[in-house]
Amino acid sequence: MQEFVLYSRTGQTEGNFKSLINAGRLDIVYQCILMALFKSGAHRRDVVFHAILGGAPKPPVHIAISGNDLRDARIDERSWEGILRNVLNGKEHEGITLDRKPLQQLILEKNESRCKIFVLNKKGDVLESHTLSENNVFVLGDHIGLPKKDEKFILRYGARLSLGKEKYLAASCIDIINYRLDLTVNP
Repeated sequence: MQEFVLYSRTGQTEGNFKSLINAGRLDIVYQCILMALFKSGAHRRDVVFHAILGGAPKPPVHIAISGNDLRDARIDERSWEGILRNVLNGKEHEGITLDRKPLQQLILEKNESRCKIFVLNKKGDVLESHTLSENNVFVLGDHIGLPKKDEKFILRYGARLSLGKEKYLAASCIDIINYRLDLTVNP
């Protein structure tokens, strides 16, 4: 199982929004969901995507989406806008759970589960230098980035991982990692 954790500093924590972009950049969360869980013609059953939303009005909100359990989800933004709105308003959607778990608690749970934890950071070891296997957790920030205190906390349990000298969008980082995993872990 591969897991991606996106920390969205501004992601709105209630479903009363007009659009994803105006909801604290939930459009970034949607783009990351798309890259983490979907491929052409199917979705990835061996992936769990986590979003920790830190925006108004009541942070944190932890959304977990299990590729194995996800049902009735298309890839278009309008569909995901509706799904996220409903889930944030307390409605259920198969394969998606919501709670108030903060980032550090999630990391502690993943560490106890013996997952290999990586924080995406330009100053880390390049992806190709790591042997990726099953049970990896990749943590990244949104357009603002991870809070320094949270990154330091995560690094107690994991390592920095770099995709190279360039900065990439969070969704692109997930896509690149999935590509590498497809080559090495899931050939």
